[in-house]
Amino acid sequence: MRRIVPILWMLMLYPFLAISNATAETAADIDADVDAALRNLYREAPSARALSDKANAILVFPRIVKAGLLVGGQFGNGALRKEGKPAGYYRTAAVSYGLQAGAQTFGYALFFMTADSTSYLNRSDGWEIGIGPSVVVVDEGMARTLSSTTLKDDIYAFIFGQKGLMAGLGVQGSKITRINPD
Repeated sequence: MRRIVPILWMLMLYPFLAISNATAETAADIDADVDAALRNLYREAPSARALSDKANAILVFPRIVKAGLLVGGQFGNGALRKEGKPAGYYRTAAVSYGLQAGAQTFGYALFFMTADSTSYLNRSDGWEIGIGPSVVVVDEGMARTLSSTTLKDDIYAFIFGQKGLMAGLGVQGSKITRINPD
């Protein structure tokens, strides 16, 4: 069993490494994808539009690919927007282990509500979600109740555009790092 696990890890992570090299996106590609993703998000969740007016910055990953069979991973590129303009490019990557199977794509947007939370992203050498500022995932119910009086957390996350099927229980570590696209 000890020999099988490393082989499974390599087999599961190889497609993500190949994708990361094969889909080396330009800044213009990422910006176009982010623009389209934000338009769709604002149409589907009007509270996200209202939140964007109050946010210090928004980090958008328009398309994340996730797959797994016992061992899994996910990968995607995105851009940080400040006052509607690109302020940096980022990659999210994660590995997971546990009872899981499937594949899916999705996007997510992180609304940084304070200058401190935005600067934490910029000064950390690869930000691990769950360490640092608090992140609140906004679901449909919470989205309906967001207002200027209920906003009290550092970062709000919206997940959107889910396609595919991924099921299971597992442990996951996710990291966001700054990149320099061509």
